[in-house]
Amino acid sequence: MKDYVPTIGLEIHAELKTKTKMFCNSLNDSEEKRPNVNICEVCVAEPGALPTINKQAVKNVLKIGLALSGKIADFTEFDRKNYFYPDIPKGYQISQYKYPLVQGGSLNGIAVTRIHLEEDTAKSMHQEGDFSLVDFNRAGVPLMELVTEPVIKSATEASDFARELQMVLRYLGISDADMEKGNMRVEVNISIRPSKDEAKNSSAKLGTKVEIKNLNSFKTVEKAIEYEIKRQTKVLEEGSKVIQETRGWNEIKQETFSQRIKEDSHDYRYFPDPDLPKLFISHIPEFSETELRKEIPELPKEKRVRYRERYNLTEDDAEFFIRNGDFDEVFKLSLDRLKDNDEKSVKLVSNYIISDLAGAVKEFPGAMSNKTKVAEDIALIVDMIVTGKISSRGAKDILRATLETNKTAKEIVGTSVSQINDEKDLLDIVIRVIGANKSVVDEYKKGKIASLQYLIGQSMKESHGKANPEILRKILTSKLV
Repeated sequence: MKDYVPTIGLEIHAELKTKTKMFCNSLNDSEEKRPNVNICEVCVAEPGALPTINKQAVKNVLKIGLALSGKIADFTEFDRKNYFYPDIPKGYQISQYKYPLVQGGSLNGIAVTRIHLEEDTAKSMHQEGDFSLVDFNRAGVPLMELVTEPVIKSATEASDFARELQMVLRYLGISDADMEKGNMRVEVNISIRPSKDEAKNSSAKLGTKVEIKNLNSFKTVEKAIEYEIKRQTKVLEEGSKVIQETRGWNEIKQETFSQRIKEDSHDYRYFPDPDLPKLFISHIPEFSETELRKEIPELPKEKRVRYRERYNLTEDDAEFFIRNGDFDEVFKLSLDRLKDNDEKSVKLVSNYIISDLAGAVKEFPGAMSNKTKVAEDIALIVDMIVTGKISSRGAKDILRATLETNKTAKEIVGTSVSQINDEKDLLDIVIRVIGANKSVVDEYKKGKIASLQYLIGQSMKESHGKANPEILRKILTSKLV
C-alpha cells in the first residue's frame, strides 16, 4: 500500500453581527424562531426591488482582514453568482469574485487567500413526505467567507485553524461564530497524492479535489477529513480515480456521502452586479486603516505572549483565559485590585479562578453575575494568603462561602482575619457543626470520606474563615471515630 499525503484547504463562512441584513433594512436576528418574519421585497426578490450595501458589514470584514494582516482592497465590487436552488429566490447570490475586500493574510501559520462578503441564502426545511419549506429569515444576512491556501496537512491543523478564527471573530465582536446555531460553517477541500511526489516536488500536481460542505462542529471537521483521506486512499489503491465532487457528512454513519458533481467558477457565470455601486475604500474616511485599528482589541495571539511574558502563566492556563471571556475578565479585575502584582500573587489568582471558581460556577450558576464582586473577593483572599492571615485551605472555603451566600469575602472573614489555631477555641465550633449535620456525620462514619471536607467547610463558615483548617480536620477526625 502506498503512502499518501493530504492537501487541505478551508472555506469558512461566518454570519456577521449587524442590525440589518446585507442589502436591505430587514432585521438580522438569528434568534427569531417564527418563519418568514424578518423579510422584505429585497429578501424575497420581488420584481423591481433594489439592494443597498450595508456599511457595517463591509467594515466588519475590513477589521478581520487587518486582524489577520491581510491586504485591504482599494477597489472592490459585488458580483452575481448564478445558480438555481429553492433557497436562492433571485436565481443568483450577490457575492464577490474578482475583487474581494481582503486578499492574503495568515492565521496560525496558515496562509489566507482571500476574505470576501456576500449574502446568506434562505433555509430549506425538509418535511416528512415529499416536500420542503423555505424560511427567508436568513436570506440576505451578511456572510463573510474566508478561503485558505491549500497548505493544511492534517485534520488537527484544520480544526485548530477554525477554532482560532472563531476566537478572533468573537474578540472583534463581529460574529457570534456559533457553529451549533449555524453562525459559522466550515467547508473542506481535500485531495491526496503519493508521498513520493510530495518529497520530490512540493509544487507537483495535486490530486483531485473533493469538497465537503457544511460541517457544523470542530470534531466533525476532524472526523470528515480523516474519513475522506481513508476513502480516497482506498479508491486509488483499488485502481480507480477520485471524482471531483461535493460531499456531505452523515453524522449517524460517520462517513461522507456524494451530493453532486463539483462546479467550477465558470459554471456560476459571475458578472458585476449592475444594481450596486463600485466601492473605493480609500475614499471612505472611517474605513482608513488608522480608524479601523482603533476598534481592534488585543487579539488571542497577542494575549498569549503577554500572559506568558508578563505573568509567566503556563500555556494551558493562558489558553483557559483566552478561550473563556468571563473568567478572563475576572482575572484582569482581580489583578487590578491586588495589593502586590508579584508572580506569586498572580499565580494564586490564576489557580483560584481555574481550579475553584470555574468548578463552583457549575454548582452556583449566578455566581458570575457580578464579576467585579468576584474579582474583589479573590483579590482580598489572595492578599490574605500572601500576608499569612489565612491558609490556602481556608482561602478555598472562604471563596466557596462567598459563592454560596453571595456575601463578600470581607463579610465572611469579619473585621479580624487573624487565624484561629487554638484547639479549645475551635472545639465549640466543631461540636455545633457535628450537631447540625447528623446525616453528613453518618455518611462519614459509613465510609464517605468526602463528607469530612464538607464538615470542615461548614466549620470554616462558622468561624468566618478564620479557623485553621488543618486543626479543624484534626478535631473532627478525633470526634467522629
